Amino acid sequence: MDHWIIAPVVIPAMLAPLIVLWMRYDLVTQRVASILGMSVLLVLAIVLMVSASMGPPEVYRLGNWEPPYGIVLVLDRLSALMLLLTSILGLVIVLYAIGSGWDKRGWHFHSLMQFQMMGINGAFLTGDAFNLFVFFEVLLIASYGLMIHGGGRARLKSGVQYVVYNLAGSTLFLFALGTIYAVAGTLNMADLAVKVAQMPADQSALIKVGAALLMLVFAVKAALVPFQFWLPATYTNAPGPVAALFAIMTKVGVYAIVRVYTLIFPITGTTGTLAHDILLPAAMVTLVIGMVGILGARSLGRVVAYSVIGSVGTMMLAFAQFTQGATSAGLYYMVHSTLVAAALFLIADLVRERRGRWGLALTDAPKIAQHGLIAALFFAGAIAMAGMPPLSGFLGKLMILDATRGQWGLWAVVLITSLIAIVGFGRAGSQVFWRSYAVEAEEDERPQPSKDASSPALAFTATGILLAGSVALTVLAGPASTWLQATSAQLFTPVQYTDAVLAGAEARAQEAARIGAHDHGHMEVIEEMRSEDGHATDGTATDGHTTDTQTETGHDAPAATH
Repeated sequence: MDHWIIAPVVIPAMLAPLIVLWMRYDLVTQRVASILGMSVLLVLAIVLMVSASMGPPEVYRLGNWEPPYGIVLVLDRLSALMLLLTSILGLVIVLYAIGSGWDKRGWHFHSLMQFQMMGINGAFLTGDAFNLFVFFEVLLIASYGLMIHGGGRARLKSGVQYVVYNLAGSTLFLFALGTIYAVAGTLNMADLAVKVAQMPADQSALIKVGAALLMLVFAVKAALVPFQFWLPATYTNAPGPVAALFAIMTKVGVYAIVRVYTLIFPITGTTGTLAHDILLPAAMVTLVIGMVGILGARSLGRVVAYSVIGSVGTMMLAFAQFTQGATSAGLYYMVHSTLVAAALFLIADLVRERRGRWGLALTDAPKIAQHGLIAALFFAGAIAMAGMPPLSGFLGKLMILDATRGQWGLWAVVLITSLIAIVGFGRAGSQVFWRSYAVEAEEDERPQPSKDASSPALAFTATGILLAGSVALTVLAGPASTWLQATSAQLFTPVQYTDAVLAGAEARAQEAARIGAHDHGHMEVIEEMRSEDGHATDGTATDGHTTDTQTETGHDAPAATH
C-alpha cells in the first residue's frame, strides 16, 4: 500500500502534460481523460482512506531516502480525509464544467485542473515543510491560469490582485522556513516536532518567531482576518467551477494550521499558547466580517464569497481550542462548508448564465430559465450554510457549541452571526428569485440559457451531488462524528506521526550504508581480480606468441638449411 500513497500526486502530474501535448485540439478526448483521471483519484482516495482508518500513519520515502534527509509523504486519517474531499470536489467540478460549457471558453482548462489536483493532493500528503511550500506554489500557479480562464477585464483585474497577494504570502513563507531551519536544522515535520519539543524555553525566541510567521502565511491562504481582503473579488469574478474548486483552497491553509500547530508547535510545547492566542480573536473577527458581509453584499457572488469567509471563522473557532472534541467538531464543519460553498458557487454560476445583462446583481430582473429548480437548490444551500436545521450546517455548529461549553461570548458570536447570515441569504434569495415574478421584460430582453452549455442536465446533476453530500453528512452524522473523533485523537497523539516517519530510519540508513560498503568492497575485490587476470592473460599471450614464433623459426630454419 505504501507505493499507492504517491499516486494522487503522480497521476494528475502525468495526465496534465498528456492532455496538453496529445489532446490539445480535441476537447472530447480531453473531457474523457479528465473524467477518467478524476474518477481514478476518487477510487484511490477511498482506498487510502480505508487503509488510513485501519492503522497508524503510513509513510512513503521518495527515492528511498531516509528521513529527515529525504522527502516523505505521510498518509494519516486527516490527510486521507482531505484527499477524499478534494477528489469528490474535483470530479464534480469537471462534470459541471463540461455540462455548462465552461471548459471550452479558454485553453487548457482540464490540464490546469489536473495540475491543481496535483498541488492540492501533494500539500495534504507531504511530511516536509519546504515540500509544503513547493506544493503551495504548484497549486497556486495552476490557480492563476484557472482564475483568468475565459478572459474578461474584471476577471483579469481580480486575477492580478490574487497573484500579487499570494506571491507576498509565498515570500513570507520562505522567510518563515529560513528562520525555522536556522534554529532547528531541519524542515522534516516529524523531525521538527522532536527537536522543537526538546528545545530549552530560554532558547525558543527565534523558533517562536518562525511559528508566528507560519501562522501569518497560513492565515493568508485561509483568508483569516486581517488577510481576507483578496477573497471576495477573486471568488466572485472567477469562473463558476473555478470558484467552486477554490472552496477547497482556503481549506489548504486551514489544514496547514491544524497540522503544524498540533504536531510541531502544540500548545503544551515550547511555543506555548501562541497559536491559540492568535487564532481565537482572529477567528472571531473573521466570522463577524464574513456574516456581516453576507448582509451587506450587493451581488449574489459576493454573498457566497463572504459566506466562505464566515465559515472559515466558524471552523477556526473550533480549531483554536486545540482540544480533541473541538477539533473533531471543526473537521465536521470543514467538510460541510466545503461541499456547500462549492454548491453555492455553482448555483450562482447557473444564475449568472441565465440572467443576461443583470448578472448576479441583487436587483430586480425577470425570471430565468429553470427558475424553480435553481431557486430550490439555492435555498437548500443557503439553509445549510447559515446553519439552520435540519442540514449539516446546523449539526456542525451544534457540535462546535457543545465543544466550547462555558465560553458564552463565543456562543453569542456564533448564534448572532448565524441569525445575520439567515437574514442575508433570505434577502439575496428573495431579490433574485421571488421578486422576479413582479418584473416583466420584452421578448428580446428575456434571459436565455448560455449557448455554450453542452449539457445543462449534467451541470444540475453535479450541483445536486454536492448538496446531496450535505444531506448524507446529516444522515450519517453519527458514524462521521465517530470517525472524526478518532482522527482528532490521532492528531493529538503526535508520537504516532513521528514514530511512523522516524522510527527505524537510523537503523535502516546504517544497514544501507553497511550493505553499500560491503558491495563497494566486494566490487573492489572483483575489479582487482579482473585486473590481475588481465595482466596474467597478457603475459600468457606474450609468452605463447614468443614460443610460437620460436617454434616456427626453429622448424623453418632447418628446412631452409636443408
